[in-house]
Amino acid sequence: MINRQWMKAAAVRAIKTVAQTAIATIGTSVVMNDVNWVMVGSASLLAGILSVLTSIAGLPEVDNAGD
Repeated sequence: MINRQWMKAAAVRAIKTVAQTAIATIGTSVVMNDVNWVMVGSASLLAGILSVLTSIAGLPEVDNAGD
């Protein structure tokens, strides 16, 4: 189940999720000076962890590769 291909696919998904969360969290501030960087970092990190945990349930790009 967990092999090199799975780790690469899970990492790509997690990185995209972290970036999307950071953009969304930063976007809630009106001015860059108002950005709570600790909140951005913690929310993004949590989203990345949840993405990897969700990937354990299965990744279509890896599961269908052998078909």
